[in-house]
Amino acid sequence: MASTRNLVLFFTVTLFLRISVDAEFMKPHDLLKDNFYKDSCPNAEAVIRRAVFTAAEKNLKLAAGLIRLQFHDCFVEGCDGSVLLDGNDTEKTAPVNEHLKGFRVVDAAKAAVEEVCPGVVSCADVLAYAARDSTVMLNGTRFEVQGGRKDGLFSCAEAAERDLPPPTFNASQLIDSFAKRGLSAEQMVVLSGSHTVGVGHCDKFIERLYNFSEAHATDPSLNSTYAKQLKRDCPKRNFNSTLEIFMDTMTPGEIDSNYYVGLTQRKGLFTSDQTLFEDRRTRKFVRRLMNEGRFDRRFGEAMRAMGAVGVQFEGQIRKNCRKVNEE
Repeated sequence: MASTRNLVLFFTVTLFLRISVDAEFMKPHDLLKDNFYKDSCPNAEAVIRRAVFTAAEKNLKLAAGLIRLQFHDCFVEGCDGSVLLDGNDTEKTAPVNEHLKGFRVVDAAKAAVEEVCPGVVSCADVLAYAARDSTVMLNGTRFEVQGGRKDGLFSCAEAAERDLPPPTFNASQLIDSFAKRGLSAEQMVVLSGSHTVGVGHCDKFIERLYNFSEAHATDPSLNSTYAKQLKRDCPKRNFNSTLEIFMDTMTPGEIDSNYYVGLTQRKGLFTSDQTLFEDRRTRKFVRRLMNEGRFDRRFGEAMRAMGAVGVQFEGQIRKNCRKVNEE
């Protein structure tokens, strides 16, 4: 009898260890699936899409903001919805996140899906679907979004400041930053293409205009005509810190390949933009992505890859995206 109990105990412990080891080494793409909610909440994606379209069609800047919001979530502790949490010293209070948009759109989408499937769809997944739907709203090509993310329990402003690549990064720093999250140099350049609908603020690039280096007051990699325009928009001593400068000078309200065309004309607003064309390792990707069809395909693929960064087994399905569920 004792032998039987020992044998059962042995197999129980072995099974537990097997599950633990499998969980430890499971890759993000093993946790995520297309049509993840087809059984548990069949209308989830449609409900979220309607909510996003309704909220963002009044202001397309919110659609662009949602794409950026997902990036800022995934790069800090993984895609876990932690950027959505309210509170002191949370990610959304970090200076690097001061201009984030789209929180209320996520709230509306989450509330809508909670009505039909309470407690089923995570906030991290809502944000991922909302970013895809925003891409479609801005004339981008639709791509399939995987589901299965859990919502994180913690959010830290210091982590956001540490982990999000600033606009002053050069190509080497960007490549390293993305590589730490399992993303390639090409995927980094593709994801930078979301700046085709992005905006910048004067304080983020003012150094390039007036105090670049001892040898050059203005960054010589900037198109001279473009630099003059930026100086008119952002005077040295009294610029408007809330003024929004479109990062794509040709088609700023549409997701297309003109962002890369602008880089070849040396009209990258941030150092982190223009460096993609100035560095030989990334210049080849910029040139390839000037092809509209190629950019459309690669953008969806890169967004799927980014959406798998840091996906966790543990976490919650938050009822309210702004706060952790009470026990």
